Amino acid sequence: MIFDRYRQVIAKKDAIPEIWLDCSNNEFQEQNIKTIMTQDEQKRAVAQAALQYVPTGEIIGIGTGSTANLFIDELAKIKHRIDGAVASSEITANRLKQHGIEVLDLNSVSELPVYIDGADEITRNMHMIKGGGGALTREKIVAAVARKFICIADQSKLVKVLGKFPLPVEVIPMARSYVAREITLLGGQPAWRQGFTTDNGNIILDVHNLNIMNPVELETALNQIAGVVTNGLFARRAANVLLMGTDQGVETITV
Repeated sequence: MIFDRYRQVIAKKDAIPEIWLDCSNNEFQEQNIKTIMTQDEQKRAVAQAALQYVPTGEIIGIGTGSTANLFIDELAKIKHRIDGAVASSEITANRLKQHGIEVLDLNSVSELPVYIDGADEITRNMHMIKGGGGALTREKIVAAVARKFICIADQSKLVKVLGKFPLPVEVIPMARSYVAREITLLGGQPAWRQGFTTDNGNIILDVHNLNIMNPVELETALNQIAGVVTNGLFARRAANVLLMGTDQGVETITV
């Protein structure tokens, strides 16, 4: 035990101040030492918690990103309970297939009871910034079809105001410069994500220097710019449930 080792050291060190001899007091007891969950452990915890929202005998939608990947790994343990999944990216589709989970085209599916995905930022109003992995368009489409959106995230993703994380905007390549100028007029600082192409063959502008007080309004305004496919604000279609990993475990937040 760790405190036994302390006592052994103390027995050999007569010169150690008396304060160090108090390690056996109740306040120092091992059972009172709290374990702090790492960010990866929080992600794993919410991925496991999300399994309770997976309906039996149904097809579900699955997002893209590190937390979504952990969810897929957990889903593989109960894959016999579902009829398949709709993926929001090629990366997600490949991971699902590796686990032996059938991947279906969204056009062959009439409805999705649930969509499970992470977020780059989320508020307690369930508005989100997504698209750090570049899959925002397909994520937004699959989320729109789903009856319920379950967001899984660690506590670092919860913010009061969106915008510290650069807002991804998917753009038709020929419109890149024009769209960038229009975004600048809205107060943003767009940066081309060079060397990256979306699954749809488009480019991403990451918009910095935003303090998004009205996510619904900005989401609409950005989508009205000619050449924009969509942007990473999920405000018009917000999450229904947030499973947030904390040091104390998983917190469930709804609105």
